[in-house]
Amino acid sequence: MPTLDLANAKPVVVPPATTEPRALPAKPSLVGQGRDELKAALAAIGIEGREARMRVSQLWGWIYQRGARTFEEMSNVSKHLRQALAEAYTLDRPEVVAEQVSQDGTRKWLMRIPPSMAGEKWHEIETVYIPTRDRGTLCISSQVGCTLTCSFCHTGTQKLVRNLTAAEIVAQVIVARDHLGDWPGQEPPEGAFVPTDGGRFVTNIVFMGMGEPLYNVENVTGALMTLLDPDGLQFSKRRVTLSTSGVVPEIGRVGAETGVALAISLHAVRDDLRDELVPLNRKYPIAELLDACRTYPAASNARRITFEYVMLKGVNDSVDDARRLVRLLKGIPAKINLIPFNPWPGSKYECSDWEQIERFSEVVFEAGYSSPVRTPRGRDILAACGQLKSETERLRAKDKAALMSKAEQDAFRAMSMVD
Repeated sequence: MPTLDLANAKPVVVPPATTEPRALPAKPSLVGQGRDELKAALAAIGIEGREARMRVSQLWGWIYQRGARTFEEMSNVSKHLRQALAEAYTLDRPEVVAEQVSQDGTRKWLMRIPPSMAGEKWHEIETVYIPTRDRGTLCISSQVGCTLTCSFCHTGTQKLVRNLTAAEIVAQVIVARDHLGDWPGQEPPEGAFVPTDGGRFVTNIVFMGMGEPLYNVENVTGALMTLLDPDGLQFSKRRVTLSTSGVVPEIGRVGAETGVALAISLHAVRDDLRDELVPLNRKYPIAELLDACRTYPAASNARRITFEYVMLKGVNDSVDDARRLVRLLKGIPAKINLIPFNPWPGSKYECSDWEQIERFSEVVFEAGYSSPVRTPRGRDILAACGQLKSETERLRAKDKAALMSKAEQDAFRAMSMVD
């Protein structure tokens, strides 16, 4: 297992190749497109019927199993068709304008995506890769900005610009695999996490980046169909988690159509407090949200719903809050992720003291629930939970110092567990 040199390790920023405004793409990209979209793209250049079905299968394999960057690589596709595809389309990905590498190995990519319509600006989104000993988790975005205004979340301070298309959601996974050398025959970048079993670098997907996935449910569902396709990217339903702040009417639908794991951003046990922390609660209060969880089609004792609970000092972290949380979740197959608050520029909250987090966790654990405390990852590059925002901002010096001290504690604790 690689060691973590906290004294010398520093965040690495790869500067953009250019910061000048870019012209609109001359041709659309096929990267991220679903089977129906690929079929339509072929029809537009005169390929239809039985041949189209075969060609869709070929394109699918080259794009999603081999990570092809050019049509010329597609050796089992006729030269004439490769030329026709290259004249009409590209295999371009979103442009990575900056990459940051945390002390703990977390990687954050700032990606630039083209407009979805004439007159629109180019937009930027963030995607985060979190390696651990047994998995590589990719945290992807579903919106440019966010629909919601959760008071503890940095992303919530950025207004919603637009929904991402299904193709743009899937393309984040393609970009991550490109940069990690996660395609057949590729090598990882220097210093990257390497799976000890020789498996894939990206093993898990979480919809926990920028945006509320269930306010973009059509595109998110479409993207999930591509991610879960057994002949393509081949992610298991058990390894894909969709996190929502509680868009109640869409919860059952996405569970029935996709079967992916569900995570709920809960963060409070009283409606008055959750109204402040997660304003969506005013529309869908806690009782309605938990009723939707009790009937979630993909939930079972083997596939529990995750309840995310950010620990805010003096706000929601009392022992009484822990007891209320246990009572609220009765009858739901659940586990509870306790998340130390991650500071961001201008935030008014503080992270709960470690001793208080442990007391809270003990109450939950003694009631029979798994209650892991999520180790903050990528805090030093603003890549941790609740810190994502498409423009670069700096932490105050005192927050940075406190954060780095906590990172050292986390690293020591992690290494002690390994020993």
